[in-house]
Parts: sequence; structure tokens; C-alpha cells
Amino acid sequence: MNPAATETLQTHGWWIASRASGLLALVLVTVSVAIGLTMAGKLMRRPGLSRKLIAIHEHTAVAGIVAIAVHGITLLGDPWLNPGPKGIAIPFVMSFKPLWTGLGILGGYLAALLGLSFYFRKRIGTKLWRKAHRATVLVWMLGVGHAIGAGSDASAPWFRWWVVLTTPPIAGLFVYRTLSHGKARKKQPATLKRQPVRAIPAMEEA
Repeated sequence: MNPAATETLQTHGWWIASRASGLLALVLVTVSVAIGLTMAGKLMRRPGLSRKLIAIHEHTAVAGIVAIAVHGITLLGDPWLNPGPKGIAIPFVMSFKPLWTGLGILGGYLAALLGLSFYFRKRIGTKLWRKAHRATVLVWMLGVGHAIGAGSDASAPWFRWWVVLTTPPIAGLFVYRTLSHGKARKKQPATLKRQPVRAIPAMEEA
């Protein structure tokens, strides 16, 4: 192999791997969140479709968590960034754009917490798990913010178009789910107040 090519691979290989895994993670999270919002809003009710959507939602979420982990770990080999273990594990510590990298780290932790909680929902309780799972849209927001603020492709036209094309559907689905959830709660019948039992007066003696 050409020495120049070998040197380029050594100096840029880790960065390329981190860049690719980061973009893949953002795509997977976007797909997972979009499907989750679609199911939560009950926009698709065809027979058998919900199971397929749940499977895709689950698999993309897990794959997204793996891609996020790869994205952070491969940064350790980047000789230019050189973040160190603390830089990829502790939010806002990395010297390179600490705000945006910190948001990305927070998004990664939140993605792992919410994604893996799916397998413990019975212990957590379905009701509490569903409430916590609504924060998945925050994972997407943190990921997009991280990519725009710290990503090397933020200025690329194709990336800007991707953000422009994916943001309105996600935002629209989130608003629809929020409004439909609020209407559903209003339609629920109010709990009947228990009326005090009135004592039957004793019969007067004749």
C-alpha cells in the first residue's frame, strides 16, 4: 500500500468511522422515532401492521444505540480530536465544541435508557414506561442539534436538505400525538363522586 495512503488511513480512518456511524445513528433514531410517533398517534390501524411497525421500531432503536456507541468509541482513535474517555463519557467536558458534543452525549445516554427500558417495561410498569417513552423525541432533537452544531457534515447541502425534509414530519407527528392525547383525556368520563350513604331513620314506636 502507498505510504501516503497508509498515513491517511491511520490519521483519518477513525474519524471516517466515527462520522459514518454518527450519521447512521441519526438516521436510525429518526426512523425509530417517526414510527413510534405514528403508532402513538394511531395513524395506521391495518390488521397485522402494528406488529411489523413495533418490530421495525424496536430493531431500529437497538441498532441506533449500537451506532451511537460505535460513534463515541471510534472517536478515541482520532489523533486530531483526541477526546479521551472523559471526553466521550462526560457531557460538556470535550474541548471541541463542548456544548454541542455535550448535547450529543446526553442524547446517547437518553437513547440507551429509553431504548433498553423496553425490555424491562413489565418491571417498570406499562403506564410509567409509556410516559417515560414519550421523551424519545428528545433523543432525536438532541441528535439533530449535535449533528448541526458539531458534525463535520453540517454545512453540506445534502445534510441540510435531509434536515429540512425530516424535521417537519417529525414535528407534525409529535404535535398530532400531543393533541390527540389531550383530546382522549378530555373524553374520559369523570370519576363519579361517591355520595354519602344516608342513614335510614329508625321507625317510631307506635
